[in-house]
Amino acid sequence: MNLEQLNFHHLFYFWRVAKVGHLTRAAKELHTSQSSLSAQIRQLEERLDEVLFTREGRGLVLTDTGQLVLAYAEDIFGLSREMLGRLQGRSEGVTRLRIGSVATMSRNYQENRIRPLLADPTVMLTLESGLLDDLLTRLIQHQLDVVLANETVPSEANRPLHCHFLGSQAISFVGPGALWKPLGLRVPEDLDGLDIALPGPRSAIRTQFDALCASAKVTPRVRAEVDDMAMLRLIARDSGWVTVLPEVVVQDELRSGSLVCVGRSTLLEERFYAITTPQRHHIELLDRLLAGSAETPAVP
Repeated sequence: MNLEQLNFHHLFYFWRVAKVGHLTRAAKELHTSQSSLSAQIRQLEERLDEVLFTREGRGLVLTDTGQLVLAYAEDIFGLSREMLGRLQGRSEGVTRLRIGSVATMSRNYQENRIRPLLADPTVMLTLESGLLDDLLTRLIQHQLDVVLANETVPSEANRPLHCHFLGSQAISFVGPGALWKPLGLRVPEDLDGLDIALPGPRSAIRTQFDALCASAKVTPRVRAEVDDMAMLRLIARDSGWVTVLPEVVVQDELRSGSLVCVGRSTLLEERFYAITTPQRHHIELLDRLLAGSAETPAVP
């Protein structure tokens, strides 16, 4: 069979059925009938002179040839989605960079990272926030160019990802300047019984903090658990409690003196990553975003 005889419409239908693993669900997704979908896959099998699926119960299982064809289809349609994504992000004289960031990451950190791009009149930024898994799905579908995260993710055969280390910052204990400026906090000794606000249980910072307390056999009085860093910043500013967070989150309050750093621990650190997919198309803006110091600047 010659290339011009290959029906890419049939190949697309095969790709979607292989991804879903069920003919009925794939037909619903593609807004076509099950019989029409089945007929088009049969035509592809006839053209290739190979069986691509076998039935197991109500589901479909790829044959060895089907696995091979799927691998190539992933490349073909993945590259096509990448092309569409890049074209949709381009307009006259302007290039769009689509950035996703996990909801638990500091908005100050994000703004510091993208600041070099803000002065460029040829740049259009699209910024989205959400759960890491949702953002990674959009990244793989080429609806985002990069995801900023405070945790690394593994690369898998069906989910090729690159994690670029951007830098790290020590986690600080901050408190109201009026109360804590003349004082200090011995970490972890003084944490026992201390009123404290913390990142939520899903946070890597929280995992490190809990391990620190367990090792030192101290039990602080947890007054708030907050996933969103913007909300944790407000609590640090208004509650009067000591709050555990990266200094970049409250960089403005530290500069003004309304909050002060009362303690640190070398055992607490937040690491920042930019997650991308293997791009076939070079994106200069993405290179500029990833460039720079490997360390987050300290807040005075």
